[in-house]
Amino acid sequence: MIDSTDFQAMLDVAIEEARIGLAEGGIPIGAALFDAQGNLLGRGHNRRVQENDPSIHGETDAFRKAGRQTNYRDKIMVTTLAPCWYCSGLIRQFKIGTVVVGEAENFDGGIEWLKENGVKVINLNSPECIEMLGDFIKENPEVWNEDIGE
Repeated sequence: MIDSTDFQAMLDVAIEEARIGLAEGGIPIGAALFDAQGNLLGRGHNRRVQENDPSIHGETDAFRKAGRQTNYRDKIMVTTLAPCWYCSGLIRQFKIGTVVVGEAENFDGGIEWLKENGVKVINLNSPECIEMLGDFIKENPEVWNEDIGE
């Protein structure tokens, strides 16, 4: 269990997932879903490239691996990058109450929309996350643009 206020420790789980994805030849975006007490429910990473499946983003992978929950309002989605519109939709659909973002510098996704709709968004502005994805985008712009639908 992680103290629910220790968002950096939660982000570290997502960063580990992002690094796994990068090592597999994929996009380095990781995520994890926690309960309000800081218990890890599921973790995952973007596996679009590895599995040739455009729906496996980091957040969706972590969400699926968490299994069924009776309620998501008190859950915390932690992701190395601001969620895209697809993943923001998942967060809203299931009413996940809090999103901890590693960074929104390389991509800000739907975080303003999430905030406007009552989701608590905490941006940790992690230099590690900014650098990891920034380097990937510079080296693989075509893969990145495909991931965000450009």
